[in-house]
Amino acid sequence: MAGDGMLSAESLREKLRRELQAEHVEVEDTSPNHCSTSFRVLVVSPQFDGRPLLQRHRLVNNCLAEELKFIHAFEQKTLTPSQWEQERQK
Repeated sequence: MAGDGMLSAESLREKLRRELQAEHVEVEDTSPNHCSTSFRVLVVSPQFDGRPLLQRHRLVNNCLAEELKFIHAFEQKTLTPSQWEQERQK
């Protein structure tokens, strides 16, 4: 079951980085008591270049399809490397 530490911010981060060739991934456990039921993620990947938001989110959702069965709230921000560069300069 998901409560056995199968689901962690770290495991989600690793999987997103690996499967989406992400340059930068931030995963925050936003659930009360950090019980891994809700997460906020930021994924920066060149795979998002030229893709609309919906497709980017679909890539992330497909990547985490198994994990999302156990997650109640999932908030994601998807940026291309150049968008991430601009964000950081603000």
